Amino acid sequence: MRTTLRSASIRSARIRIRLRRFAAAEEGMSTAEYAIGTVAAAAFGAVLYGVVTGDSIVDALTGIIDKALNTAI
Repeated sequence: MRTTLRSASIRSARIRIRLRRFAAAEEGMSTAEYAIGTVAAAAFGAVLYGVVTGDSIVDALTGIIDKALNTAI
């Protein structure tokens, strides 16, 4: 019986150690990672804005709307 209690105590201690390590884990981005992520998001936004405001997208959407409005029922 003592052996069972002792092994349970050891397992319990190991679990507590793992939980402490998990809780103390570093979360989030560091300053450098945050700066790179911000620049990447801004660049993606700029590219997306350029694509959406480009003539090809406007022409394509206009064509779709014209086709939908001029369809015979």
